[in-house]
Amino acid sequence: MNTTDSLKSFENKVNLKEHISLPLFGAIQQASKELGYESFVVGGYVRDILLEKPSKDVDIVTIGSGIELASKVAEKYKDKMDVIYFKNFGTAMLKYEDFEVEFVGARKESYRRESRKPIVENGTLQDDQNRRDFTINSLFISLNESNFGELIDPFNGQQHLTEKLLDTPLDSDITFSDDPLRMMRGIRFASQLNFKLSERVFGSIKKNKNRITIVSQERITEELNKIILSPVPSVGFKLLFDTGLLHLIFPEMTNLQGVDYISGKGHKDNFYHTLQVLDNISVNTNNLWLRWAAILHDIAKPVTKRFDKNAGWTFHGHEDKGAKMVPKIFQSLKLPADNKMKYVQKLVMLHLRPIVLAKEEVTASAIRRLLFDAGDDIDDLMMLCDADITSKNERKVQKYLSNFQLVRRKLKEVEEKDKIRNMQPPITGEMIMQIFDLKPCKEIGMIKNAVKDAILDGEISNTELEAYDFVKKKGRELGLQLVKEIFKTK
Repeated sequence: MNTTDSLKSFENKVNLKEHISLPLFGAIQQASKELGYESFVVGGYVRDILLEKPSKDVDIVTIGSGIELASKVAEKYKDKMDVIYFKNFGTAMLKYEDFEVEFVGARKESYRRESRKPIVENGTLQDDQNRRDFTINSLFISLNESNFGELIDPFNGQQHLTEKLLDTPLDSDITFSDDPLRMMRGIRFASQLNFKLSERVFGSIKKNKNRITIVSQERITEELNKIILSPVPSVGFKLLFDTGLLHLIFPEMTNLQGVDYISGKGHKDNFYHTLQVLDNISVNTNNLWLRWAAILHDIAKPVTKRFDKNAGWTFHGHEDKGAKMVPKIFQSLKLPADNKMKYVQKLVMLHLRPIVLAKEEVTASAIRRLLFDAGDDIDDLMMLCDADITSKNERKVQKYLSNFQLVRRKLKEVEEKDKIRNMQPPITGEMIMQIFDLKPCKEIGMIKNAVKDAILDGEISNTELEAYDFVKKKGRELGLQLVKEIFKTK
């Protein structure tokens, strides 16, 4: 099928008027007519209609005041419709059912070298078309009486949709130099939609990559998270790496790339291994923070890499070192320093534990300790470990996955029997202080840890009475005097 035929097929497949038949669009048309404005649906909503993807975010551009148009539209509804005004930006937003509709006047933008914030002037429809980031976002649908529902496509955006191609309306160097965040957005669209960058866009991002330094870290990370949440995140990360952007925004990850050889022995390329783990886990979860754990699980391999003439390449302690690196990485990327960070840190720390269990005989004690340390995150940890098996040897992969099933069965059996997950000590520090008439001291911590270890090693059950007997015994060993019985035991 040639390009012309494919475009005709594309147009016939989607009835644009059907998608703008909501009463809302009729209200916008009527309000525009009363104000003497011309108005259009633009951007992502139009793109997603043509891609047959659901979308609830609607952008309206009008040749006039976006604020006045939003206010006029709201007047059309008997029930009061809340309009949020952003007067500094000349925009307004209202909610209609489950749609968010943003109104803006057509504008012309110019930029200063040191800032991505544009100088904005009122403009024509053509001015507004020229300021768009990509041709697939420069598609307009008319809401005007004379040509209601007509697609306006000044830069072959529809053709680029059929070709799965990302290109800029104007000179790519100007587009990316003016607003460098568009480089991240372009790669994000490529990753979300599985599109390719045009040659000039790819070359221009490589050329202008250093301009990303004028963009706030928060905006960069927002786009990075969207790439991570895309269906196949490796698409975006490979583009970030190949254009050089990743080296600037996340150098710790690029340090994973490469293979060293000594005496003919090499290790796997940990960058591409990480991308495969990320893709593997993305098949099963949309949990952003579990995907971040996949990204960071081997982040310390470059700094722990050693060569042993007998064992070959080793990365001893990379899980511990990696967990210690997580807070600093989160801080530099302006990711939240809360329980989300601690969750990622925990999974990085524990990611080797089930793999070790899968290699060895699975003991009840080892299972209890894993359950205790992982808590409610044990299922996510096991999902990460499944994803971490990336060997090209299919028999090896299947062996590991089979062993993981054994680990899972053991986890379930031990949890049902011993209730270890999120275990709280049966005997608290306050109880120990009463039993031996102690003030806060190191012996209390020693006894509590001994109780925990005894339960995890299976010496005693996870019950108050057995723990109490154990505490009394441990106290005697430490030379403590029993002062108060808090339970009656045999």
